[in-house]
Amino acid sequence: MSGVGGRYILMVLWGREREQAQIDALIAQAREGRSGSLILRGEPGIGKSALLDHAARSAEGMRPLRGTGIETEAELPFAALHLLLHPALDRIGRLPAPQARALEGAFGLATAPEDRFLIGLAALSLLTELAEDGPLLCLVDDAQWMDRSSAEALLFAARRLHSEGIALLFAARDAFHAPGVPELRLEGLDRQAADDLLREHTPGLGPNVRERILAESGGNPLALIELPRMPDSPHHAPEPLPLPRRIQEAYEARITVLPPDSQTMLMVAALDDAGDLDVVVRAAGRLGVDAAALGPAERAGFLSISGGRLSFGHPLMRTAAARRAAYDERLAVHRALAGVLDDEQDADRRAWHLAAAVTGRDEPIAAALEQAAGRARERAGHAAAAAALERAARLTPGLAERARRLALSAEAAADAGALEHAQVLADQARRLGDDPLTLARLAGLRGRIAFDRGAVQEAHRILVDGAAAIAGLDRRGAALLLLDAVRNAWYLSDPAAVAESSAGLAGLPLTPEDGLDGFVRAAHAMADFLAGDLDRALPPFRELIGLAAAIPSGMTALRISICSLAGISGDFDNGLAIAHAAIEECRADGMIGLLPLAQAVLAIHQMYLGRFRDAVTTATEGRRLATDIGQTHRIAHFESVMAMVAAVQGREQDCRELAERTIAHVSAHPVATIVGWAEWALGLLDLGQGRFEAALERFDAAARGPLRHQIMPIYFAPDQIEAAVRLGLPARAAQPLARFESWAAAARHPWADAVLHRCRALLATDDAAAERHWEQAVRSHADANRPYERARTDLLYGEWLRRARRKNESRTRLRSALETFERVGATPWAERARAELRAAGETVAQGAPDLAASLSPQELQVVRLAATGVTNREIAAQLFLSPKTVSHHLYRAFPKLGVTTRTELARLDLG
Repeated sequence: MSGVGGRYILMVLWGREREQAQIDALIAQAREGRSGSLILRGEPGIGKSALLDHAARSAEGMRPLRGTGIETEAELPFAALHLLLHPALDRIGRLPAPQARALEGAFGLATAPEDRFLIGLAALSLLTELAEDGPLLCLVDDAQWMDRSSAEALLFAARRLHSEGIALLFAARDAFHAPGVPELRLEGLDRQAADDLLREHTPGLGPNVRERILAESGGNPLALIELPRMPDSPHHAPEPLPLPRRIQEAYEARITVLPPDSQTMLMVAALDDAGDLDVVVRAAGRLGVDAAALGPAERAGFLSISGGRLSFGHPLMRTAAARRAAYDERLAVHRALAGVLDDEQDADRRAWHLAAAVTGRDEPIAAALEQAAGRARERAGHAAAAAALERAARLTPGLAERARRLALSAEAAADAGALEHAQVLADQARRLGDDPLTLARLAGLRGRIAFDRGAVQEAHRILVDGAAAIAGLDRRGAALLLLDAVRNAWYLSDPAAVAESSAGLAGLPLTPEDGLDGFVRAAHAMADFLAGDLDRALPPFRELIGLAAAIPSGMTALRISICSLAGISGDFDNGLAIAHAAIEECRADGMIGLLPLAQAVLAIHQMYLGRFRDAVTTATEGRRLATDIGQTHRIAHFESVMAMVAAVQGREQDCRELAERTIAHVSAHPVATIVGWAEWALGLLDLGQGRFEAALERFDAAARGPLRHQIMPIYFAPDQIEAAVRLGLPARAAQPLARFESWAAAARHPWADAVLHRCRALLATDDAAAERHWEQAVRSHADANRPYERARTDLLYGEWLRRARRKNESRTRLRSALETFERVGATPWAERARAELRAAGETVAQGAPDLAASLSPQELQVVRLAATGVTNREIAAQLFLSPKTVSHHLYRAFPKLGVTTRTELARLDLG
């Protein structure tokens, strides 16, 4: 709290030594060039604002930025962010172009992209720009009342602070959700500190009264100050009153002793949503109150005036002033405020005040709120749009129009991440109307909500039924619902559900003008794939992959879908190129919401191609971003890829933790495509560690379960075959061999032919046949780009040659395998190759140190980009970091790499 009348902040903060020390350490850290953030959390009046004031006083020489959440502005998108960053708006032009456009759009200065997370990145960049002039202190009070868009942007920035010299402190109640940001919870003062504070502010209290206040305040500093000031001494009440109600009653009691005009002025200020002095005074004038009425309210510590703005001494003062007003008084105040606001400049605020002043249905005001919602969505203010549309629906006279607006509100709520409220709104809309197009729109939303909460079967049925209802009215809308149904059913690994959705698509009279041909062809091919008809499925996949380069910009989602098809068809080289193109497009256009999906398909292709370090680097960045924006399925996706790499590298604990976390996630959210890599990882881990029976059991179980229709049992079939051969159980290799043979014949890739010949060599019953397959495998690998698989073949071939007493030939194969395994970090496989070489009579020297292995995934990303000659600012824009954080990573990486300048990086082998 700031204190009543500005008094408390000038006093000692009794009992807050620990909290002050933590804040002082954060500020000292920022002065040294390191950044940090902290949330001060606690009940109203506990001293959060007073600690922010302490931070401001302690940060002498640092540039301060201060903002606050205002309860009545919670529906105005980016209002709190604008308030905080307003002093820095002249620097927006220095940001990368997509970020500058996003921030200008958020503040209503230009057309904005819809990706609200790009705005968070822009906020980080702008704060970093200010910190170039010296350390920066950002203070945000009442964060629980920030509009959702501002809160998301600032938290996105807070989680990325590193080496900029920025200290960011939030003061918030429990309603403020901020995962990933450190917190400090404020409890009540201990008895001694509470007694000291009470004696300082109210020294003349009798001992009985003092004891009652100490007992009922719970150590809350504001209660200790305010309760003794209540005219009727409520501390003598027979029953204790819970905080903050009793604090609010204390304020209400103090308001009643003000002159009537000052009470009215307080009411207007409390119901205004911007603290604009001119607006408040003019609105009060419409109620017959003169500006002089501000004086008593200011002297009593309720209001302060600075720079043409009004602010309350404490948020509960605003609440108390607004709540004590009678219903008809509130209506009159809202009408007065609407009457003084400009139609164009303040259209949104005016619409909200008009809505608050009306007592029944009113279509013009509802329409004005819908227009306000449209402007909010243009600025990525989805929560604000949802609130405006919901209020508009309540004011709408016609049932059909009311249902339409509720449906729009539900969509906006879902976009804002409020899925439970979106479900409530969608259910209300369904009960009100029977318009097929509105119901279809709701079907898409309900399907999305059901999928996100793990009810994937329910989501599928909702989508299919919704499409059927509008097939004759809106063929494109029906197709979009069915495409979502195909996607959901694919995740379920349900061939019948995919086939049903695909058949529905085939029955629609779609035309090229609908722009869905590529998606529809992919959907039909996916149905064929799950049905086991690989000869029909893979040619359309190849056709789409060939068209990927010609896809125009702006169709990134289609590009990513094609990349996934490349992964299913084994075309990893093209898939890698498509994924890189999709990521570049996401970064260039600021599509942060779509970026984790693009990173997921890139990480998968890097993994398949044996670029394990790259896969972990991509997955680490993607997991961080997916965590920030709440894409829990993507988090599991990245961790399953990381589990696969950990298995290859023999990091058993990491592999098990990552895989088991993924499996646990999928058990609650059944997405078979994600759990496949986790199951494969655990089987591969056992295979690499020589636990062949455990590996075979896991592979067999996975191939019989929901995964049996997916690509993973095809791709892990060679591992399954090797485990069976190692156990001397070739009969258990028959099914996986048939599975891989069928796919390889349809896929027609050299690497698949090579691996197939390796499997046949392992199963050959005579040496001549085995050697023919080994040699064919070697020849096919020469035309492929899968070094890890080639090394696996070399290892097994080398072992076969050594057992045939052809040691010279075996050493050639084993040396090649060892070199590759060491390069990609496949430790258990390298140890096997090394042991085989020793058995073949060769002394094996330890390989050269791997420089890139000494770097963290993010350091490796930064160093690789720096080696290309791009600037720190350009690297920061690509990786969603600040330039100073990039500089910090380079500073840490240079000694590890043995270099002192950026120019030396280009000469290093960084994998």
